[in-house]
Amino acid sequence: MAQDSVGLSSDYQFWIQKLSVWKQASTLETQQDTCLYLPQFQEFLRQMYEALKEMDSNTVIERFPTIGQLLAKTCRNPFILAYDESQKILIWCLCCLINKDPQNSGESQLNSWTRGLLSRILAAFRSDIKEVDLFTQGLGYAPADYYPGLLKNMVLSLVSELRENHLNGFNTQSRKKICLPVSAVLCLWLRHLPSLEKAVLHLFEKLVSSERNCLRRIECFMKDSLLPEAACHPAIFRVVDEMFRYALLETEGAPEVLAAMQVFTRCFVEALEKENQQPKFALKTYFPYASPSLVMVLLQRPKDIPQGLWHRPLKRISEMLKEIVEDETQGSSGGPFENWFLLAHFGGWADIAAEQLLTSVGDAEPPEALLWLLAFSSSPGDGPQQRAQTMVEVKAVLSHLGRLLRSPTLSAGNLLAAAEESREGDPRPPACQQLTRRLLLNFLLWAPGGRAMARDVITLMARTDEIMHEIVGFLDQTLYRWDHLGVDAPGSRKLARELLAELRGQA
Repeated sequence: MAQDSVGLSSDYQFWIQKLSVWKQASTLETQQDTCLYLPQFQEFLRQMYEALKEMDSNTVIERFPTIGQLLAKTCRNPFILAYDESQKILIWCLCCLINKDPQNSGESQLNSWTRGLLSRILAAFRSDIKEVDLFTQGLGYAPADYYPGLLKNMVLSLVSELRENHLNGFNTQSRKKICLPVSAVLCLWLRHLPSLEKAVLHLFEKLVSSERNCLRRIECFMKDSLLPEAACHPAIFRVVDEMFRYALLETEGAPEVLAAMQVFTRCFVEALEKENQQPKFALKTYFPYASPSLVMVLLQRPKDIPQGLWHRPLKRISEMLKEIVEDETQGSSGGPFENWFLLAHFGGWADIAAEQLLTSVGDAEPPEALLWLLAFSSSPGDGPQQRAQTMVEVKAVLSHLGRLLRSPTLSAGNLLAAAEESREGDPRPPACQQLTRRLLLNFLLWAPGGRAMARDVITLMARTDEIMHEIVGFLDQTLYRWDHLGVDAPGSRKLARELLAELRGQA
């Protein structure tokens, strides 16, 4: 018990200093620091209560002379009041200071002061109190009619659901939902982490159970879930992003999860641009482990850049990633996986790099920067030597395709051989095989000679269900990306749509 007492006293001094720094969570830095320490501070409050409830008020003041400062500063911090059970535990601590039978004016004053703080906290349950205003303003949202609106929406939705159930004989198969405004859902997810995690898992379930790997449908699921819009708040973005990270790790980078994360990122960026004429949060709060300058380049929308200049941001992205990944001294920007995970959010850039290489095949030497970007995106775990070997293999494939394009005897078998055989004639590693298949598929869509025999080549390629699934995913992602970029390639679009429809019909 003595050791616990010493530990509590040490923690007490630490938290007094922290609360002084946090003040009223008025800056972005203090908001971030407050949110980081919320779970530990709640545990400290719980330990404090366990100690206070064993003492009378005089002993409390004697033991902790500055207890009033600590509790008062806690009461004025909206982030602490909003977090989990902190508000409830704070009320318990304040109740321990009240002397039921005050013997002197000092004890009476303490009672009066404590009751004032309790009134301040309890009043925050009303929607017109300034603590609620401070909390929601700190998050960038207006609280004017949040609580009445929330209650009204819940009651009306429940009444409608009960009426519907009554008419249907209590048949609940039609899975009615309580519809809440976005601001209410945001506040719920910020206050109650399990509800946010459940929403993300529900979205994952819908994506997995979807009959067809259609990114347009996935985009609708994303927007209906409200997660991209709510993710404009960094705390929610980080939770969703971490769950995508775990899903990728658990599925070993499954293409479906990767594509879903890219759709989520696209929807999130659109919501961020719509909501923030002037950014409320620094980009660093969304991607804390990434280079801010790299994030800025990746956030550029290709459709806002003339197509003839796409090589510039691609070169910049490749050079920045290479410098970070292959320079071990840059530990602050994370390792290869962290940087691949960042690039994967904006996977369209790697796809554009592949298209750029294929549209100029045979015309000039392929740029090293694009080769490196493709090699890294396909296998981030490779070391510099393995990555260099992949670049050599890709270069050989491009050279072979260029020669075949000029050949009068171009055939489906020759094209497939170009993608599958390494320079030594041995099978390539799986990641390299997948990359070369992507290059061949791009060649079939972009090169006139390739389009003429696309069906024959794909029939030869799709020897397994796994490769068939990979090809369907590639075509779907390509069409989805072209639609967003406004790519003007009617012949390639038409072919991609026809192939996708035919392959899905065979599945």
